[in-house]
Amino acid sequence: EVQLVESGGGLVQAGGSLRLSCAASGFTFHDYGFGWFRQAPGKAREGVSYHSTSDEAVYYAESVKGRFTISRDNRRNTVYRQMNSLQPEDTAVYYCAAAFSTGNNWLDSARYSYWGQGTQVTVSS
Repeated sequence: EVQLVESGGGLVQAGGSLRLSCAASGFTFHDYGFGWFRQAPGKAREGVSYHSTSDEAVYYAESVKGRFTISRDNRRNTVYRQMNSLQPEDTAVYYCAAAFSTGNNWLDSARYSYWGQGTQVTVSS
């Protein structure tokens, strides 16, 4: 019943942009912060960004800072990720995840209660 559904992935050329969406249902959306993770072939899952629910703080990994932005619409139960200036190294399956509390480490994937199915982002030159 609890669902996180990502959409918006696809193939884009280097320098292009994509907007990912994560639609949530089955839980109290506004009580959760949302993180984005990605996993490239042969690599470990990497935390990319996080948007808290209590203080509205937003955190980004250094690799995407200045290129990716995240926002949330509590009314629509949807989290958005705008991805600009995409590069081939951004190619990965992207997942959204919901956490009631991340403590002091939003990068810890174990703190997230719900995960989406992932959406493929492929960046080519």
